[in-house]
Amino acid sequence: MVVQISSGQGPSECQLAAAKLFEALQKEYKDLRNVSYTKGEEKGCFHSIRFETEHDLSGLEGTVLWICQSPFRRNHRRKNWYVDVSIIPGLTEISADKEYRIEKFHCGGKGGQNVNKVETGVRITHIPTGLVSQSTEERSQYQNKQRAMQKLQEKLDCLQQEQKEIQVNAAWREHNRIVRGNPVRIYEGEQFVLKKVGTAKDGRN
Repeated sequence: MVVQISSGQGPSECQLAAAKLFEALQKEYKDLRNVSYTKGEEKGCFHSIRFETEHDLSGLEGTVLWICQSPFRRNHRRKNWYVDVSIIPGLTEISADKEYRIEKFHCGGKGGQNVNKVETGVRITHIPTGLVSQSTEERSQYQNKQRAMQKLQEKLDCLQQEQKEIQVNAAWREHNRIVRGNPVRIYEGEQFVLKKVGTAKDGRN
C-alpha cells in the first residue's frame, strides 16, 4: 500500500505536522519505507511524504488535526493545523516469463509454394494485461520470437509509464485536497501526543 501525507497549501506549521505524523506512524508500523518526499520551507518540514507499507492503513485516510501553538510564530492565534492522509494507487508488476503465452503460426506472402509449410510467425500474449505482439518480418522463428518479445516489452514499458503518471497525478490531486472537520486522528502539543482516534479503524495488524 502506498500512502501519502500532505500539508496541501498549508503553512510551515502544517508542513511540520506532516513530518511529525510520519515519525509517529514509523513508531506504530515498523515496516514503513519512504518512497519520496518534498521538503518544506523550514528545516524538518515537508510539503508531502509518500511511503509504502504492508499494513492496511486505509482507516487512516482523511484529515489529521494537530493542535499546538505555532513553533514558528509564537504570537499567532491559530492553533489548529491540518494534514491529509491519502491512499495512492500502487503500481502493478508486469514481468515474469511464466506470464507469457507464445504461439507459432504460418506466414503468408510471396516466396513460392513451400512458404506456408513452415511456422515462422510468432505471437506473444502477456496474460495479466492482455497485451499482444507478433512478428513475421524475420526468416527464422527464433528471430521472430526475439522481435515479438522486444515489441511486447515496449508496450509493457509504455503501460508502466502510464501507471506511474496515474500515480503521480493522483498524488498531486490529493496534495491539494484537505477536508477540515471530523479528523481521523487528533494530536496535541509539540510532543505530538495522540489524543483522539476517529470512529474508523486504523488498520493495525
